[in-house]
Amino acid sequence: MTVFGTGYLGATHAACMAELGFEVLGVDVDEAKVASLREGRVPFYEPDLEPLLQKHVASGALRFTTSAEEAAAFGDVHFVCVGTPQRKGEHAADLRFVDSVIESLAPHLDREALVVGKSTVPVGTAQRLAARLAELAPSDQVELAWNPEFLREGFAVEDTLRPDRLVVGVASERAEKVLREVYATAIAAGTPFLVTDFPTAELVKVAANSFLATKISFINAMAEICEATGADVTMLADAIGHDARIGRRFLNAGLGFGGGCLPKDIRAFMARAGELGVDQAVTFLREVDAINMRRRGRVVDLAREVLGGSVLGTRIGVLGAAFKPNSDDVRDSPALNVAGQLQLQGAAVTVYDPKANGTARAVFPTLGYAESAVEAATGADVVLLLTEWAEFTQMDPSALEGVVAQRRIIDARNALDPARWRDAGWTYRSLGRP
Repeated sequence: MTVFGTGYLGATHAACMAELGFEVLGVDVDEAKVASLREGRVPFYEPDLEPLLQKHVASGALRFTTSAEEAAAFGDVHFVCVGTPQRKGEHAADLRFVDSVIESLAPHLDREALVVGKSTVPVGTAQRLAARLAELAPSDQVELAWNPEFLREGFAVEDTLRPDRLVVGVASERAEKVLREVYATAIAAGTPFLVTDFPTAELVKVAANSFLATKISFINAMAEICEATGADVTMLADAIGHDARIGRRFLNAGLGFGGGCLPKDIRAFMARAGELGVDQAVTFLREVDAINMRRRGRVVDLAREVLGGSVLGTRIGVLGAAFKPNSDDVRDSPALNVAGQLQLQGAAVTVYDPKANGTARAVFPTLGYAESAVEAATGADVVLLLTEWAEFTQMDPSALEGVVAQRRIIDARNALDPARWRDAGWTYRSLGRP
């Protein structure tokens, strides 16, 4: 099989398919990325991925190329794993990279083949691409299927090898049969295998992300109420989370969601709903997005409050830059957004992240960067916990005691024990808690 696009999704999928026993050819137009992968180096951080990549590059089961023609000759199944970023100045998804794969691959498909989309796309895209594939491919035995991905950054290898469900949108029994063969290991282990039409398969990922974003923004809306009333949002979440209809997962109030999926996916969903004339059905997602963005401003306001009304001329230590722990991804990162806002308001901001210093520096080079939490906190008038890495949540308050200018901490992820820090003499503030 081949995997077009060797970014986060594609590199993970390629390595995991090789682990499952397939011969895999990764394809990318970025020659530098291909060269790196050929040497067994992953150009981003994802736990457990690089050893898996190195294992199968060394065995020869996994190779990489920039040639679509070579890929067409090699593969029976072609996975499309390229990005679908948000268009500049719009909410809609940019499908240039998906379209480019079909345009470059299809003219070389002169024998039976299945092209399988995994990228997150607006509903209706698969039908359009299937028509284009039929138009361009020399063989009439080429067809399309859609197989959305449900990877969690930090757990992507596990989620690929042992998924909680498999969804395939197909137009024929032949396509279903091929995908059952591809995923035979997971199916044999009991993974549910759901066969749908194209539109349903396309909607599954954006519907799931919209639900999760809504749940996160709901508890953050409750945090706003708690701040106004003196209630404790963490105790509130525990109480309502015991209701089996609600559940406790994703009810963690704090700085909100970010990354390369949830924000752009719900915005693209709203844009597509508008094109289809059903925008009223997802109007609530506008407030979901707005609540999420307000959390960032609230942390900046809290820092100003703790510092006496202004951050101008102060020193701030920031713990975390990635949008979530176990990742170096800073796309739409709430942590980096807050750090940048504080610097723009006149603070000297020093950031430390166990894995994301490099990616953060590439996006926001004017911030200061440290090589440890202690270094980031040195001389700080306030310390902000913005990404809940275990290194930070398990830290003893005494580790920073002798280096900060003032013992003040803002826990923007509600990840620390307030009593422990207060007993150690720290002024502790968080979101949605007294």
